[in-house]
Amino acid sequence: MTRVYNRLHFMEDEVMPQQEKLTETIPVGTLGIIALESSSNLGEKVNDYLVEWRKERESEHKSSIAFAGYQRDSYLINASCPRFGSGEAKGTISESVRGTDLYLLVDVCNHSLTYNMSGHVNHMSPDDHYQDLKRIIAAVGGKARRITVIMPFLYEGRQHKRSSRESLDCALALQELTNMGVESIITFDAHDPRVQNSIPLKSFETIKPTYQFIKALLQNVPDLKVNAKDMMIISPDEGAMGRAVYFANVLGVDMGMFYKRRDYTKIVNGRNPIVAHEFLGTDVEGKDVVIIDDMISSGESMLDVAAELKRRKAGRIFVAATFGLFTNGFDKFDEAYEQGLIYRVITTNLVYQPAELLTKEYYITADMSKYVALLIDTLNHDASISDLLNPTERIQNIINQYKK
Repeated sequence: MTRVYNRLHFMEDEVMPQQEKLTETIPVGTLGIIALESSSNLGEKVNDYLVEWRKERESEHKSSIAFAGYQRDSYLINASCPRFGSGEAKGTISESVRGTDLYLLVDVCNHSLTYNMSGHVNHMSPDDHYQDLKRIIAAVGGKARRITVIMPFLYEGRQHKRSSRESLDCALALQELTNMGVESIITFDAHDPRVQNSIPLKSFETIKPTYQFIKALLQNVPDLKVNAKDMMIISPDEGAMGRAVYFANVLGVDMGMFYKRRDYTKIVNGRNPIVAHEFLGTDVEGKDVVIIDDMISSGESMLDVAAELKRRKAGRIFVAATFGLFTNGFDKFDEAYEQGLIYRVITTNLVYQPAELLTKEYYITADMSKYVALLIDTLNHDASISDLLNPTERIQNIINQYKK
C-alpha cells in the first residue's frame, strides 16, 4: 500500500504547474480566510497549504505594492459569534478586513458545537450556523474588497423545489447572501444545481469530488481491478445518475442503477416511504461495486441497495458519498460491515467527522483540504478555475499510474 500511496502522492501534484502561472497575475486583494468554528479544522489545513505554497513561490513582482501581505505566517482571521444568556448572538472580527479578498468557510452540518440558552445546552443546527455566517458578513460591514462563501454542504439544499404550500429555503438563502454583498458561492455536490437560477447574476460553483474519491480508493485498496470485467459503478437512485455515469465513464467500467418504488399514499418523516429498490443494469456477480451518491443521511437507502447487490452475488461493495452525515449513528453500518455487506465507506472531510467515525476499520477519508486551498489560491489571483473544475485528465493519469 505504501508503494501505491507514493505514486499517487506524486500524481496529486499535477495541479501545481497551474499555480506557477499565478505569479504572472496580480492578486485581487490581500488574502484573508475566516473559518467559522464549524469549519475550523478544514480551515487550518487549507491555511497550512497556502502558507507553504506562497513561501516557496518565486515572482519578480513580489516586492511590489500589489503583492503586499502576499507571504504571511497565516491567512486566518480571527472571528467569533459569542452568545448572550438568552441565546442571541453577535458576530465579531478581531482585525481589519478593509480591502481584503475574503473567503468564509462554514459547515452547516456540524452538530457537535453547542451554546447555552437560559441554562440549557443546545446543539447548533444548520439554521444556527447559517445565522452565524450572516453575522460575520454583517461584521465585515462592506469593507472587504470581495467576499466568497465556501459552504461545502449547501444550506437547505434538499429544499430546492416547492411541492404545494412549502417554502423555498435554499433559493431564499442564496438571495439573502448575495444581497448582503457576497460575490461568489462555492459548494460541493449540490443536491440540485439548478437552485443557482435564484442568483443568475452572481457566481455559483458546485463541485463534485470525483477525483478525490478515486484517489482515496486507489490509495487504500491496492488490489482493485479497474476494468469493465471486475468493477461496476452503481447509482442508488435516479437522482444520482449523472455522477454515476461520469464516474463509470472516466474509469471505463459499466454502471447500473436502482430506482425506488415508493408508497405515495403515505408520508413518514416528511417523505413517501420506499417500498422496494428495483435494479437496472448488467450482471454484478463477482464484481467490485462502488455505490456513489451525494450524501449518506441515515444510510438506510445505501444499505438497502448494498443488500440487493449482495443478493445478486456482487463482490466487495464500496459506498462513496460526498457528505457522511450518519444521522442515525453507526450501528447499522457496523453491523453491515461485520456481515460482509459493505467493504469500505468513503466520505470527504468537508463536513464534521465524529471521532468515532475516524476509528472505524471500514472508513476512508477523501481529504479535500488541498483542493479547497487550490481554489482559494487561484481565485485570489482572479485566474480561471476551469482546469480545477474538470478533473478528467488528472483521473486518467492517476489510473494509468495505478495500472502500471
